[in-house]
Parts: sequence; C-alpha cells; structure tokens
Amino acid sequence: MAPQLAFSCRVGDKDFSNPDKSRQMAHAAELTHTRSAKRFRIILIKPSHYDDDGYVIRWWRSMMPSNSLASVYGLAMDSIARGVLASDGSVDVTAIDETNTRVRIEKIIAEFSEPGVRGFVGLVGVQSNQYPRALDIARPLRAAGIQVVLGGFHVSGLLSMFDTLMPDLQAALDMGVSLFAGEAEGRMDDILRDAARGQLKPIYNFIQDLPGLEGTVTPFLPHSHVTRTMGNMTSFDAGRGCPFQCSFCTIINVQGRQSRRRNPDDVERILRENWAQGVNRFFITDDNFARNKDWEIIFDRIIQLRENEGMDVRFMIQVDTLCHKIPRFIEKSKRAGVTRIFIGLENINPDNLMAAKKRQNKITEYRKMLLAWKAAGIWTYAGYILGFPGDTYESIAADIEIIKEELPLDILEFFFLTPLPGSEDHKVLWTRGVAMDPDLNKYDLEHALTAHPKMSKAEWEKIYWDAWQLYYTPAHIETIFRRAKASGIDISRLMVMVLWFAASLRVERVHPLQGGILRFKNRRERRPELPSESAFQFYPKLAAEFLRKHGLIAREAWRIRRICARVERDPGHLTYTDLAMTPVNDDEVENLAMFTHNAGAKAAVVHARKIRELTHAAE
Repeated sequence: MAPQLAFSCRVGDKDFSNPDKSRQMAHAAELTHTRSAKRFRIILIKPSHYDDDGYVIRWWRSMMPSNSLASVYGLAMDSIARGVLASDGSVDVTAIDETNTRVRIEKIIAEFSEPGVRGFVGLVGVQSNQYPRALDIARPLRAAGIQVVLGGFHVSGLLSMFDTLMPDLQAALDMGVSLFAGEAEGRMDDILRDAARGQLKPIYNFIQDLPGLEGTVTPFLPHSHVTRTMGNMTSFDAGRGCPFQCSFCTIINVQGRQSRRRNPDDVERILRENWAQGVNRFFITDDNFARNKDWEIIFDRIIQLRENEGMDVRFMIQVDTLCHKIPRFIEKSKRAGVTRIFIGLENINPDNLMAAKKRQNKITEYRKMLLAWKAAGIWTYAGYILGFPGDTYESIAADIEIIKEELPLDILEFFFLTPLPGSEDHKVLWTRGVAMDPDLNKYDLEHALTAHPKMSKAEWEKIYWDAWQLYYTPAHIETIFRRAKASGIDISRLMVMVLWFAASLRVERVHPLQGGILRFKNRRERRPELPSESAFQFYPKLAAEFLRKHGLIAREAWRIRRICARVERDPGHLTYTDLAMTPVNDDEVENLAMFTHNAGAKAAVVHARKIRELTHAAE
C-alpha cells in the first residue's frame, strides 16, 4: 500500500505523552508498517463515486484534500497518541482519498487476514453521491469479517430529517456496517475502544449533540497526502453551522444553524503545522466564513503571522452576498491572504431565491458586493443553480447574458437544483411521494433528478450543458481577463482557472469541482450492476478517449492563452471599464436589465427602496 500514507506507533513510547508528537512524526516521513503479533489497523477511506459509465472517478491529482478525512485522521491520531488503545502491539492509521488513490480492497482483506491483526475500516465524509460506492467497498470487507464504520453527510442528513430509518441506511445495517451520524470530536475514543473489543454499535447518532470546536483536535493530513492534490492546497474548517435557512442546503441540518468555531490559537496551530511541512495554501471550508462570529480575531491572528513573521499563507473562503456590509471584512480578508472567494449567488430572479428560502440574497446588493471584492483584487467564484420553479430554458439563457453584461464575476459555475438527502427540499418531496431518481450516485448536482414544472428533463439537462458554453464564450473570457487586469489580478493564473471551468465538463464530463489532472480508469472498478468490459473493448476505448480529451484540452488552452496574451499586450488594460465595472448609482435600478427583466426583480427594487427610505427616516 505504498501510495497511501501510513503511521505506526507503539503504545507506551515515551514520545507519545505529547499529542503533537504523532503529527511531528507524520510530518517527517511515511513510515513503514510495523509487523507485530498484535496489530491494530485503522484504514480511513474517503470514497469517490462512479461516472455515468459506471467507473470510479479517480485522478493522478485531484482537486483538493477532504476536510472530513483530515478531521477524522487528526482525531484518530490524537486518540492513539493519548494511549486510548493501550496494548503491547502496534497501531497503524492509513488515510486514503479515493479521488487520487486506488482502494485495493483485496489487499485490505489480505492484511486483516494476517495473524494478530484487528481493527476497522472507516468510510469517511460520505456524501449522497458517494454512498453507492461506499457500500460497494464495504460489502466485500464485511463478507471477510472486517469491521466497517460509515459516516458523513448522507447518514447524518437522513438521520437528522427522518424519524424512521431510510431504506439505504437499512441496507448498510443489514450488511453489518455501523453508521455514524454527527461529528466525531469527543467521540473518537469510544469508537476505537468499541472496535478494539469487536463490539461496534449498529448506530452512533450524535446529530442532536453537536460538539464545541474551541480547543479540539484540528484537521490534519501529511504532506504526502496533500501533494496528491492540485496546487499544494489543504483544507480546514474554522467553524461549522450556518444561520440561514436555504431549503436546498444540507449544512444547516447536519452542522446546525448556530456558529461553532475554533479559536485563533486553533487556527494558528493548523497553519503552523502545515507551514512546517511546506503547505501554505488553504481552503477554509466553513459554509459561510463571513458569519463566523470570530472572523475578525481569526483574521487578526493570520495578519500577524503574515506581516510580523513573514508566513506567506493564502486562502480561499466561502462567503454570502451581504458580506461587504460587514465593516472591515473585505479589507482584512485581503491582508489575511485571501485571494479567492466563493459566493452562493444561486440566481438573479428574486422569486426563485424566495422559493428556496434564500432570503439573504438581495440582487440589489450583488453589484456592490462584487465591485468591493474587485477593488481588493480578489478573485470571485460564484455558484448558480439551474432549475428553480420559475426557470425555463429561455429565462436561464437570458439571465446568463445579463450576468455577463452587468456583474463583474470571474468564475461562474452551474449546478442542478438537487433534492439532496438531508435538505428540506428532499424531505418535502419524499413526504409528498414525489418521484425522485432512486440512484444516489446521481445526487452530485450534475443530474436532473425529479420533474420540473416548466421544463422537460431533456430541456433541463440541455440548458445545464449549454450554460457553460453560454458563459465561457471567447468574447466573455476576454472580458473576464480585462476586468481582472484592470483590478490588479494576475490573469496568467486566472487563465488556468478559466480553462479549468470552461473545459472540464465538455472534456471529462464531470463538474470542475470533481475534476482533476489525468483521469485514471481501472477495468475492474466498475459498478457491480454493470457488465465488466473485456480487455479488447476497454483498453482501445480508453486510448481513444485519452487522445480525444487531450486534443480538446490543447485546443482550448491554445485559444484561451491567445486571448490572455492579447489582453496582456493592450497598453490600455489598466483603464479598462465596462457596464459591470461602473460604480453603483441610484439610476441603475431603472436601467439595468438585472433590475427590470421580470416582475420579481422590479418588486425587489421597490422593496429595497422602501427599506432605504425607512432607514433614512429613522435616522
């Protein structure tokens, strides 16, 4: 299992009186497994999922490490370091992210078959689209008598929303898999002890008892794991929970609506541990870092590290569309090393936003918010959901044109409105008996899963595929570069991301966030429900696919590079402006299409005007 990271420790070693020693040793190297008459194995697997042809999605380099895997790995290492599994044998922990490392089930079974080997396999952070693959991994392991624990958003979401056990969870229990719902902080010791006794419980349900995060063990993955992802970037959560009530969201029902957060010391520890192993790029996975109540003191600590100690750490964060109204937030984001932000823009039709309970998104604030980030020279990524009740093919296409013309966004990515298990939308549809696609593998935000009131399934799927081409036209890519260059953004780096988002779906047929560099396919890693292809079928097809994909990528890269070079050569690039880049003024609500293109937009403008008048009157 050489490609996977491994850590071996002997309980009782004097170095392990300090919990941080486990991490210091993990920093140093991938240590070989200790062969012993008594050996406890913990294998933590973050499953991938299947593509539309039934093959596991795996890459030479995947997008970024899993925060769930980092969290569970850190907790397991801490428990071991504190001697929770006291014995005279060895304890090994292996973390595997299947998006970049092959899960060799037969080798795991062989390893657990050796004399004196005990332990368990943990299927970590399993989302709904990964659940079928997780069960396919668990099935042969359970048949071989290996203990398996399965946790993540799918299990937690369903147990939080339904009083009865849903059929797919029952299928795991029938297999002898233990289910874990909630968060593992403060619970890992019990899991390890139960596994050591061979007495794992069928269900560990902590979804109603969410732990505090302050001072708890922080997420961590060794450098050898991080290097299997793109950009030398790792991830951590500075807080959990979100105060909003979006009906399509699972976060609020799994992590709660109250802000639970790490303190500045916790965040500094994460940064220092990773800096020591050469990792300096981070994705803070908080669903909305702007609503972390300690955002400012966390930023102040990071600013101190950057400005006083020269620690050049940089971040991508997720925020909401009203974050620009928080005093000093954007200014301190810049000083703290935030280079990219992700915004759940979701839609520019207020009626659609209200239908999804996305009340915090005010279209009258979109331009102010985006221009504020532009002025700071920070890239903006935005998610846009297709398939709200009021959407049609024509309305979505028209909205994309308005966004291109009037909003100074850099990267726009599209998703199907998906009734994710654990969301209010899913519960409502299930309770009403509305048909939803039974294949959980498709619950990846890239498939139409239930009927739409105004579009056929074919129309809905067509606009999803067309949306990427409508936004990433050569003309608009040039506009993106010109706006970025005028804002002081390095467009040669932005060019790579534009290529990634413009081409991923067309080339690899997966969403850019599920993409990677150099797709690996194994003939034997196909869904059990589908027939195995012969070598004479599989390998010629794989070779042809390889050539086709790289031809497409080369052509797209050449085209986008030419656009970038043209913008770089333009002597007037610093003075570029257009409608989207113009400062916000009072008249625009009467003139811009975003505010006049439908009745909902006009009503939003009237409402905003009334609020402003009442506010001024109160003053």
